[in-house]
Amino acid sequence: MGNVVMNASVSLDGFIAGENDDPGPLFEWLVSGDVPLDDSGVLNVSQASYDHIRPYWDEIGVTIAGRHVFDLTDGWDGQPPSGIDHVVVVTHRPAPDGWDASTPFHFVEGIEAAMATAKELAGDRIVEVAAGDVGGQMLAAGFVDEVRLDVAPVVLGAGKRYFGSVDTQHLLEGPDIVVQGNRVLHLRYRVRRRTT
Repeated sequence: MGNVVMNASVSLDGFIAGENDDPGPLFEWLVSGDVPLDDSGVLNVSQASYDHIRPYWDEIGVTIAGRHVFDLTDGWDGQPPSGIDHVVVVTHRPAPDGWDASTPFHFVEGIEAAMATAKELAGDRIVEVAAGDVGGQMLAAGFVDEVRLDVAPVVLGAGKRYFGSVDTQHLLEGPDIVVQGNRVLHLRYRVRRRTT
């Protein structure tokens, strides 16, 4: 079974978007280089960012996201982002009216059901958890193995927190990866497991 990784671009003060869901300059690093990150023709990063991000993206089998992110992206038009095989959407609501049930999107209620579904679909590949409220709940429940941050040089001042509403202490190791790209610092921390 692959690792469970919480991941997102984040401001220096810990936000993944403003209050109005606008990420502002958090994604400048994805268009500030000269190395194509995918086939879209849009994402171009520094060589250092490519060497860090592309192998990670290639390992992801499933992304878990909340319904809010799904709605904001219009369900990625039925195509999982970045070549990912499946998206598991944590929601209390059914799929949108008219949603094509043959798309690789799975609508489940609760983080436990989301993790079970994602692990089954991912096999030995990575289960990626989007940062924010769902990611914070997954961390608090002990499901997350690694935390990855793409830290942008901006202070947003307020907004949507990387760890959502987590209000208890969680210790991380490391960082065991630190990569400087153009307008970004990539960090990876392993989650320290509690011993009883």
